[in-house]
Amino acid sequence: MSKLWLVILLGGLWMTAESSAAADESSAKPADKAADTPLKGVMKSLKGEKVDLADYRGKVVMIVNTASYCGNTPQYGDLEQLWKKYGEKGLVVLGFPANEFGKQEPGSDAEIAEFCTKNYRVTFPMFSKIVVKGDGKAPLYDYLTSKKTNPKFGGEITWNFEKFLISRDGKVAARFKPGLKPQNDDVVKAIESELEKKAD
Repeated sequence: MSKLWLVILLGGLWMTAESSAAADESSAKPADKAADTPLKGVMKSLKGEKVDLADYRGKVVMIVNTASYCGNTPQYGDLEQLWKKYGEKGLVVLGFPANEFGKQEPGSDAEIAEFCTKNYRVTFPMFSKIVVKGDGKAPLYDYLTSKKTNPKFGGEITWNFEKFLISRDGKVAARFKPGLKPQNDDVVKAIESELEKKAD
């Protein structure tokens, strides 16, 4: 009788271990899926607040590296118009000041915030100055520019105001050159197309 109970006990322990392993595997799958997006990690806003990029999942996101003293700087105004026009439909514009190109963003976060507000009345989310190319590249831009994580649209940032469009399911849907204005038909069509889709 004792041998029978021992067999039953061992069998129960084995089934419990199998169920636990299956549960662990099941719970790991969503995490793996969530990791396959640039919208992850915590970054600092221009105001010094911590922002979890995961909060933007489910929206259509335009990510732009910006600068205050560039020929493309007037695009701040165009980006603000996009934000105002499509924000209620699910578009978010995220600006990331960077000083890698011609050192055209030398200011502090406070100076950048004042410049954007005073000259272009920017209200879309702006972040603390980061590195988008070379040593010290921010993880966000490491993902966006790597051919491993972004095989279709990867490649180094070429200048200020390069634009990445992220779909509602967190994938990179398009990339636009720095000189292409946000109001360009190709940009607008891509945004509208992504806004029509639902997240997976």
